[in-house]
Amino acid sequence: MLINQEVNKLRNLIKNSFRVRANHDPIYVDFGGGFQRFSSQQHQVLFGRRGSGKSCLLIHFMKENEKSKSKIIYIGIDEIKKLGFPDILIRLLLSIFEEMPRAEKKKWVPWSSPLQKTVRELRLLLDEPETAQTSRTDSASSDAGAGFEGKSPISAKISRQRETETVKEFTSKKLDQIERHLQDYKKVLKSIHKDGNTKSFVLVDDFYLINREIQPDVADYLHRLCRDTDFYLKIATIRHRTSLRKHNGQTIGLELTQDVEEISLDKTFENFEATHNYLHAMLQGMADRAWPGLQAASLFNPDASRALSLASGGVPRDFLNIFVDAIDLAVQAGKTDRVTPTFVYKASSLHSYKSKLANIKEEAGVDSPDLERLYSDLLAFCLKEKRKTAFLIRRDEVQQFPYEHELLQQLMDFKLIHIIDQNTSAASGRSGRYAAYTLDFSIFMEPRLRNIEIVEFWKTDQQRRPVGIRESPEYSLRRAHDLLSGESVQANAEDIVESIDIDQNAVLPDTSEPAPI
Repeated sequence: MLINQEVNKLRNLIKNSFRVRANHDPIYVDFGGGFQRFSSQQHQVLFGRRGSGKSCLLIHFMKENEKSKSKIIYIGIDEIKKLGFPDILIRLLLSIFEEMPRAEKKKWVPWSSPLQKTVRELRLLLDEPETAQTSRTDSASSDAGAGFEGKSPISAKISRQRETETVKEFTSKKLDQIERHLQDYKKVLKSIHKDGNTKSFVLVDDFYLINREIQPDVADYLHRLCRDTDFYLKIATIRHRTSLRKHNGQTIGLELTQDVEEISLDKTFENFEATHNYLHAMLQGMADRAWPGLQAASLFNPDASRALSLASGGVPRDFLNIFVDAIDLAVQAGKTDRVTPTFVYKASSLHSYKSKLANIKEEAGVDSPDLERLYSDLLAFCLKEKRKTAFLIRRDEVQQFPYEHELLQQLMDFKLIHIIDQNTSAASGRSGRYAAYTLDFSIFMEPRLRNIEIVEFWKTDQQRRPVGIRESPEYSLRRAHDLLSGESVQANAEDIVESIDIDQNAVLPDTSEPAPI
């Protein structure tokens, strides 16, 4: 079953889709009308964790419109993320204007169009220092208002030579220059679509890679440039690693639902069944493309399909990665009939928390040390102190400790923890409302850690409440605050996990389909 031609073609199709590139049309499986909504003539921000399909959607949209009258401008931030401000904004402007028809001046034409002039000025501006001392010469006559009446031509010439020159020095800033010319740039954009029948879409991918301090400034300028034109701005980013608004004397940036429409690609464990069904529908969509008639569900035993959804954290690319690796591991072990949960969890360990921690070091910037400390403390709390895989956060602490809560959300974006309930009560007489989270399954499932209770939130009790959530321990954001404010030496995440004994005889959790109530 796992080594026939149909499955091999599916595996290769999935592997070829792992890295999305702008020069290839990716495999995009649309469920829920997301592509149609994204195609609308609206300014939008597309949110999604790494692997949720943001780049896939953007590039597929670009490829689908190649033969249409619409102009699609795709800009990947990864190539320009190291530029400072405002150079990164100038580079974005050049990416927009240079993609327009007739942006390049022909050598035999003596004049320049407004578009060509704009491109030339922006290129010169890009190479200038951010701040420069500029001199300007003003001339004034020494005759103090006297004319040349009655003077000979010679005396008039002498009088002109006595004019004084005043040299004024002032500071020229690149940012001031592009602000002064915003309306000029906007006029150029409007002139491109004079007929009103054509549209342009500006797709900015991986916006979160821009320095977070300047993200509101970049988003604000691009939105003001495109607003009231036939250019539509589409920003793809990660929610809790993005700042779209700031207030510094005046409000700068974008307001969701007011300035731009919000679209989210994130699938969470708050509704496990919906996420599970979505992921397997996506897999079946790829199976249909690989080999019509191939049933992806037939490749799993009854428990493995749900185990795969849990191991993926609800992230489509992780789901597909683990699926392919689980097949490879099963075949290597001589189990060629169907994938079992054991091979799913073994595959998930290949995409472990260690690689996700590496992403924090590479991408989190100034937040990286605090994120690592908080994550290590969460592991110590769950795995060593409470011996449970889920934890609760008191909702009334969120306003009191916003920084610590924001770091928690970033850990979720890095796929190290997952939300399982936004608003729940707690057992054992604990008052108030809580948000519930689980550690990522790659941490504790393979190898299985001894004496760790796995909170089986995907099951429901007789009251249709998720099992184990209300009984989970409370992790206080005050504890996180005290930890990050102090200088105590703390064990790192890897040491904490490796210090826990492995249970060689552990029984895998029951992930079978719940019986209908």
